Amino acid sequence: MLILLPPSEGKAASGSGKPLDLDALSLPALRTAREQALAALVGLCSGDAVQAAEVLGLSPGLAGETARNAALRTAPALPAAKLYTGVLYDNLGLADLPPAARTRARRTLLIFSGLWGALRIDDRVPPYRCAMGVRLPGVGLLSAHWREPMAQALPEAAGRGLVLDLRSSMYTPAWTPRGDVAARTATVRVLHERNGARTVVSHFNKATKGRLVRDLLADGGTPRDPAELASALRDLKYTVETQAPARAGRPWQLDVVVTEL
Repeated sequence: MLILLPPSEGKAASGSGKPLDLDALSLPALRTAREQALAALVGLCSGDAVQAAEVLGLSPGLAGETARNAALRTAPALPAAKLYTGVLYDNLGLADLPPAARTRARRTLLIFSGLWGALRIDDRVPPYRCAMGVRLPGVGLLSAHWREPMAQALPEAAGRGLVLDLRSSMYTPAWTPRGDVAARTATVRVLHERNGARTVVSHFNKATKGRLVRDLLADGGTPRDPAELASALRDLKYTVETQAPARAGRPWQLDVVVTEL
């Protein structure tokens, strides 16, 4: 099983180890594209800070992030498992997973990133600020920048197993599962049911997905397709409804229905 996660805007304030080593990161097929994005971001943020903030879409309160980006090559790095601190990751709780679940997390989780493409949880990178929707000088829109290298790296990472795609909409254009991989892919929509009516949730969507991933890792099951995943989640006491794709070569959608947020 391969589980695709979005990053989070919330990140650790600083690293505490050696600087970035691009050659040490997983998914080596992304190496060249990572260097291109990194060089463009460092170059942008080493120049006019106002222009850099505009390109990155930073509010005045985040203007200091440009200086952080300018120093990415020499800044202390830390594992991706410790870098991301948003709602999904708070509820996933990578730091206190049982040992066996932690081993499964290393093997199954991929965190998408505008700057790095995708990371395993033990990949060491410095804190940064660069979303997938940014257009970097000389590189262009990052979601388009990643499509070709992702098309090479991701099917190999997925192998012949299930893909659970929990990315937010900003990150899905960087890689679209196709063919037999799409047939083994499930997306998740979280619905809040109250007084017989259902609404799509936002903040609690992330919290539910974090808990869901944690429960799957702790359970240790190995669902092989979306139908088996739905069954596994029901065994874990989730209310799940499946929606088969309208045509072949498209992912399944699983609706997870919650009554309490």
